Amino acid sequence: MKKRMIFATLLTTLVGAGLIGCTAINESAEVTEVPVKPAENELFIYTAWPAFYVKEDIFEKQIGQLLKKKFPDVKIKHVAWDNPGRRYEDLIAAGTIPDIIFDEVRRNSYRQVGRFKMEYDMTDLIKKHNFDTGRLNPSDMQRSIAASEGKLYSLPFNNNEWVLVYNKDIFDKFGVEYPKDGMTWDEAFEKTQKLTRQEGEVTYKGFQMNPAHYMRFNQLSEPGLDPNEDKAAMTSDNWVKIVNNIRRFYEIPGNQLVKTNQFSKGNVAMIVDSLENATRLINENKSINFDVSSVPVFPETPKSKFQPNTNGMFITNQSTKKDLAFQVIAYLLSPEYQIELSKQGVITSLMDPAVQQAFAKDLPEWNGKHTQSLFYLNSAKPPLRKPGLTFIDTNSDSVWNLIAKESKDSQTALRMTNDSMNKNIQEAKELEKQGGVNPYQ
Repeated sequence: MKKRMIFATLLTTLVGAGLIGCTAINESAEVTEVPVKPAENELFIYTAWPAFYVKEDIFEKQIGQLLKKKFPDVKIKHVAWDNPGRRYEDLIAAGTIPDIIFDEVRRNSYRQVGRFKMEYDMTDLIKKHNFDTGRLNPSDMQRSIAASEGKLYSLPFNNNEWVLVYNKDIFDKFGVEYPKDGMTWDEAFEKTQKLTRQEGEVTYKGFQMNPAHYMRFNQLSEPGLDPNEDKAAMTSDNWVKIVNNIRRFYEIPGNQLVKTNQFSKGNVAMIVDSLENATRLINENKSINFDVSSVPVFPETPKSKFQPNTNGMFITNQSTKKDLAFQVIAYLLSPEYQIELSKQGVITSLMDPAVQQAFAKDLPEWNGKHTQSLFYLNSAKPPLRKPGLTFIDTNSDSVWNLIAKESKDSQTALRMTNDSMNKNIQEAKELEKQGGVNPYQ
């Protein structure tokens, strides 16, 4: 039977009727329902995050070839998120639903996997296959739990860790001691004051980090959303402390906020950025004499780095090969595999000293660097929230824009952001009640 319908109606019908995965769509948007039995030995993996898997050679090196060796009788089909043509909507429209999805956990558990009704609780599979989640980073696991309505829609794959990278030549030039593991924010501030200089036509900046990321993944585990009610929670004393701490760095004359990309130009002494971005920057200018240390800490949480920016592995509700998919996921979380991944500069979720010690062993640019600094601190645990509440993203961008562009004090910026988030929550609840999409996730 053929039906002509607009895409939005098609998507709703497919999801609601449970027809995803068995419908083909031609270019004229005419739909023919054709039962398709996927090959029993084929496993379809879809990667949205980590974003570098859009390059098939990287996916093949880090995942594909190792899966083929471990599961020689299984054909691995891989598609990476790309625009246009390979987004979630495109897969659904083509009737090709993945068995396993790699994606960012904090937001995309809601914004993508949940929106398209692909979520599946892996708890029973974990018990069936006797998989020990206690081997995984507890903060990564809590990130998955927090984004799964108290269930477990994903298991953590890797953590796009926040790292401090510094330019040794700038420190040497101005006679400032290098950062040490466990350095406090106050000590980092003192160094930034000494390192922010004007030398001829060159302005040296002491420290840079994206303030929105700093707030969103804050080390005090302060929630942006109330844990028990559908409202924002951005006006606490801890939030004021968090904001005041970072804004003082950019009030130092000459150290105005710029993108951390400036590090590759050789005039920024310290940056805190994601490992993925930091690696890209040091490869953009291989002449920079860099090293790494643990990120600065608050004295009340001296062993806490930022909350994890976790990428997870989801098994889709529509998959007919859930057991095979879980066996693949279990292998990807094994020491055997994770050591190989760690060698290629990926911080994995397995709490295993051998995995950590193997970090970046296959990357020449990291030779001789203090890479164990990346494991000196523990990730702050993401705050948990009562299931069933509306999720919107913590609008830390708004806080900083109000400070930087409108000269608001910290309390006012937080209060105004809190009010705006409360309005967004109510709007999202109304849209979802009407069957619409929450635009604030």
